[in-house]
Amino acid sequence: MGNVQSFFSRCEEALALASRMENPLLIYHYDCDGIACGSIIAGWLESLKKPYDMLSVRKLDEELAQSLGQRKELILADVGSGSAFLEQLKGDVLIIDHHQPAHKAHLQANPHLFGFDGGSELSAAGCAYFVFRQAVDLGIVGAVGDIQQPFCSLNRLMLEEAVRQGAAAISTDLLLFGKNSRPLIQFLEYADEPYIPGISGNRENCIRLLSELGIELKENENWRTYYDLKPDEKRRLVSALADYVSLRVSPEAACQLTGEVISLSRRQPHTELCDASEFSTLLNACGRNGQPQLGVAVCLSRPGAYEKAQALLAEHRRNLRDGISFAAQNIQDLGKFLFLDARGVIADSIIGVVAGMLFIGQREKPILAISLDESGKIKLSARATRKLVRQGLNLGKILSESSLAVGGVGGGHNIAAGATIPPERLDEFLLEFSKRL
Repeated sequence: MGNVQSFFSRCEEALALASRMENPLLIYHYDCDGIACGSIIAGWLESLKKPYDMLSVRKLDEELAQSLGQRKELILADVGSGSAFLEQLKGDVLIIDHHQPAHKAHLQANPHLFGFDGGSELSAAGCAYFVFRQAVDLGIVGAVGDIQQPFCSLNRLMLEEAVRQGAAAISTDLLLFGKNSRPLIQFLEYADEPYIPGISGNRENCIRLLSELGIELKENENWRTYYDLKPDEKRRLVSALADYVSLRVSPEAACQLTGEVISLSRRQPHTELCDASEFSTLLNACGRNGQPQLGVAVCLSRPGAYEKAQALLAEHRRNLRDGISFAAQNIQDLGKFLFLDARGVIADSIIGVVAGMLFIGQREKPILAISLDESGKIKLSARATRKLVRQGLNLGKILSESSLAVGGVGGGHNIAAGATIPPERLDEFLLEFSKRL
């Protein structure tokens, strides 16, 4: 059980240090949680009219650490805690992170340091909310983007505060993407989180299902969305989808169709931005397609940013569907773990997302997926289930140790972690990884 008061005291220390900074460099991770975390901090700096610079990174490696030697004020968002090069940073350094810390250099607002699990109880964006006490909806989006639902512990505390502030509302509903923004046919046809065999990718079956349920596709010449449906129509559709998945996949998979849905009251209605899950996917689309700064612009409501991000979102979801299709045909069982070699097929920026989506069927072994980064090194992403973590699995520790043994770097959470290694040492790494499992 974590110490809430000690964590909040550290958040106050972090706020005091940030307040003393005059012109910091804000370094943030490029995924959804990092973008949300960086945006909370950027919004706070702008509210005080403090000048600042922003830099998006994938990891704090030795090259980056050396290049930061001249900066006297640094704020690291969703990055740094697990880096072996953290001690090389000088001057005033503030770390807002939730990864398992390699050491305690510099002032860190990190739930792990106070007995909380940063992989399930609080994300970096949530940590930033508790430090700066603004943009609570972005704290929620960051946690959702890091697959921390259902919310518990500090995440639940943050969500309850958001509800009291009128920034969020909670309901139990379908978890499919596009409830606000997609016409009904596309809503079903493009379903990939979770994927519905026979419905996802099959337009004719989608139309047939809606017709059999007596659900009209249009109202006054306007295409209807899921949120336009009447309560009885929603119940019929959810029930039909649950029956469909239960028969064709499993009753357990059918249970994953619905869950806690968080609506964001202060964001643009009838867009991805008013649904925490869809907002998180939009930010991931920006970050994983080379435009994390566009995600920050969306979070800070810059004019025109949302429209530009929508185009990236369509491309991102196409890439994910292609990646899942490849993975389903090429995953290998190596005994202790499942292995996906996606070098040259799936981009390193989304290989972790694809690996995570492969767990829809609640697999009994961890998954290790590999791709190639821009420099030709191997990018590894490992994912597990909460059941495996409860049994003692800690992927962050395993990847950190295994990659270090072959001249690479890695780390992360107990349930999800990543690493980068030299390509010629892959076989060695697999042996190390298997041994530590």
